[in-house]
Amino acid sequence: MKSLRGRLIAVYVAATVFPLALTVWTSIALLDLSLNLRPMRELDSLSKSFERVGREYYQRAREALRDEAKAGRVAPRLYAEADAESWPQEVQDFWDSEAKERFETAGRDGKLLEYFERGPKGVRVYTGDLAIGREEFTREFAEARDVIASAKGRDLRRGFVYTFVAVASAVWIAGLVGLIYFAGRLTAPVRALTDALRAVGRGDMAARVDRAAREDEIGGAIEAFNSMADQLRDSREKLIHVTRLESWQALARKTAHEIKNSLTPIRLTMEEIGACAAGPDADFLRQAAQIVVDEVGSLEKRVRAFSEFAAEPPVTLAAVDVGAVVEERAAFLGSGHPDVTIRVELAETPMARADLDLIRGVITNLVKNGAEAAGAGGTLLLKTGTQGGRVTVEVHDSGPGLSEMARSTLFEPSISFKKGGMGLGLSIARKSVAACGGEIALIQGELGGAGFRVTLAADGTTSGAGARQTTQLVTK
Repeated sequence: MKSLRGRLIAVYVAATVFPLALTVWTSIALLDLSLNLRPMRELDSLSKSFERVGREYYQRAREALRDEAKAGRVAPRLYAEADAESWPQEVQDFWDSEAKERFETAGRDGKLLEYFERGPKGVRVYTGDLAIGREEFTREFAEARDVIASAKGRDLRRGFVYTFVAVASAVWIAGLVGLIYFAGRLTAPVRALTDALRAVGRGDMAARVDRAAREDEIGGAIEAFNSMADQLRDSREKLIHVTRLESWQALARKTAHEIKNSLTPIRLTMEEIGACAAGPDADFLRQAAQIVVDEVGSLEKRVRAFSEFAAEPPVTLAAVDVGAVVEERAAFLGSGHPDVTIRVELAETPMARADLDLIRGVITNLVKNGAEAAGAGGTLLLKTGTQGGRVTVEVHDSGPGLSEMARSTLFEPSISFKKGGMGLGLSIARKSVAACGGEIALIQGELGGAGFRVTLAADGTTSGAGARQTTQLVTK
């Protein structure tokens, strides 16, 4: 048996069958010993001996009475044939039987022995005493035999053996059934855990095991597996993201370099053409040159975005007051979006462990995206808090939200779902948060639109801004 359940059952059987058999054998042996101590066998033997002795005694009593009668030492009672009509019934029966002699018991309990002898003119009856009455002897003997027969009929040994074996077997089977049940309960989560491990090994990072309110070691193992699977999933996603970023960064560096080399002389040439334009087509040439210069400026802006995306700025981790950063970014960016109401809710939080410049850039990107999504008359909510001992910053907007396609590729570079967007902002934000040892995730929006949460490690000290526990409204 390869399964744990089968091995548990095999161990139970191996550990209990021999003791059970030994117990049954010992009990039966003790029963036989106890039954052998009972007087039934002796009573049986004694009753049979007593029967033989009684018969011998009765036979000798008959012979003695006959001898006494022949010797004339016992006077008979005479019943003449002429008086046959008045004979007692037993005398009449003897006469009718035509036997020469007969012995019968008479008196109370058969203590008298009568000897009937046929004569030429009637019947002579001799009477002698018996020390033990035949009827009394017969009754007592019959009672003894009834006791013996009743004991044999009950067959106490067989009944006890059957009952004991049945009870012992029932207890053993009940234990086996209980073991099978509990072994199933024990091994079921182990099988589920094994299946989940295989699924994770095949690449299914969504495989989880239901703990089912278990507080034992198996519950701890299931919780550890689920936590490990979550970490593996997050690590794989981060690895995939980092790998993609590296590929995009290599492409961005090469693209930025090539495009920059071409754009600079184009812009300079067009500016010179615009400055030197003369003659009847001067206005047209200056206008055309300006259009080209503007488009080149737009391309240079995109090249700079690629350069920023490809760059690996140094990261300096220090204690950052996220509440103060949120307040400062809300005030700074609020003026750029006067038609959007920005609410700031600060909770008491410890200082975060992060790079100040990178976190400013992340919050700036989230606030700008949220304000653009909320639109004129919309609302933006900025919150700080803690979760699991880590510092969180949330940004919620009242915009239309995100589609399923946008959610699935939200942090991918060069994927933009807004006009004029490069698709690099959230990817850069995710890279910056990861560089600080944190996470950024899309969450359920509290204002009906999108919501983002930035999670950072706590530095250990309490921030001044968070200690105020205030709700601040930044208006137009």
